[in-house]
This record gives sequence, C-alpha cells and structure tokens, in this order.
Amino acid sequence: MATATRTSAAVNATDVADQIRAAIFAGELVPNQRLVEADLAEMYGASRGHVRTALSELTVEGLVERIQNRGARVRSVPVEEAIEIVEVRSALEALCAARAAMRITDAEAEELRQIGRSMETAVETGDQAAYAQGNTDLHSTLIRLSGQKTAAATIDRLRAQAVRFQYRLFAKPGRSQQSLPEHLAIIDAVCAREPEEAARAMREHLMSVGAAIEESVRSGA
Repeated sequence: MATATRTSAAVNATDVADQIRAAIFAGELVPNQRLVEADLAEMYGASRGHVRTALSELTVEGLVERIQNRGARVRSVPVEEAIEIVEVRSALEALCAARAAMRITDAEAEELRQIGRSMETAVETGDQAAYAQGNTDLHSTLIRLSGQKTAAATIDRLRAQAVRFQYRLFAKPGRSQQSLPEHLAIIDAVCAREPEEAARAMREHLMSVGAAIEESVRSGA
C-alpha cells in the first residue's frame, strides 16, 4: 500500500477508514492479518486516535474484529456467511441492474458493451487479471448507472467482507469461461433496456457465484 502523503492533522478517521476498507477490498490486507494502530498511523499519516476510531467504524461494518488482549485484525468470513452475503448482493444488484436498464443512455450502453468485449478478449487470451478487472468494472458500472447510492454503499461493504472468496474464484480453472456468458447476458439485457430480464440475469449470475464458492470449499480448491 502506498504511504499517505497528507499530514496527520489533515488525515481524519474517515480518511483512514476509507483507505483500510479499500485495502481490504483490494486484497492488500488479508483475513486474520493484524492491524497494529502504530503501524497504520505511520502508514496513513494519521494520529493513533483517528486510527482507533477508524478501526471501530470498520468493526461495526464487519470488516475488522477486535480480539481481547490481542488488538484488531481483518475479519475472516466463514463460507456460510460468504454465501449469505452473495444472496443479499443478488437482491441488491438485481435491483441495480433493473434500474440501470431503465436509465441507460446509448453512450452508456456502448460503455457496457466495451467492458464485455474486454472480458471476452481476456478469456480468449487467458488473462485472469484482466478478466477480474472487467468483472469489477462491470458490476461497478451497473451500480453507478442505477443511481442507487444506498445500495452501492451496502454492496461495497458486503463485497469487501467476502473478498477472499472472490479471489479464490478468479483463480479457479475454468471459472472465467463459465461466468463470461452470465456477464454478457446481463450486459445484453441492460443495453436492450429490459429491466426484468436484467434483474433475472444478475440473480442467476450471483446464484452461480454462490454455488461456485460452495463447490470450491467442498473440493478444497
């Protein structure tokens, strides 16, 4: 993670929480990793008081847990909870896909199609990193196009909690080939301005994600 350039006076607790949250979501901070206040204060150029407040906020969000006499660490989410998270995301992101289909402009439709084309190229070339980025771009773009700010904030928190399962799926052989048609179906429905079909395609995709997580854990992959 890059060291913050602002002074501790300029970096408040919200800034620190945002940066730690982003690091967890990006996989830079991993489950069970200790979060030492002094180290975080130096890393982000913040006071220890602001770091402590940020960790408390992230504990409420379910991203961090405090262990008695051992301090804070990134919370490790069990598989059962990860599947529940995907189920909740399914409802929220289906709403976002439907709203995006209702609001989308021609220029925005082309933006989605371009993401789809980049994901197809990534599968053809075996570029897993590019496919993972396309996945992130697609979901984020649909949420943005939906205009659903409350849903967006909730989805971000949920995705961050289950991020380790997301990375395990990206690394699973054949997963991108399986999920690509699901993503393209979502894009087609949104660009065709068919809200019900867009919602259905999103639900089916995230149901597939939940099943893949369960299978991955069962097989030990």
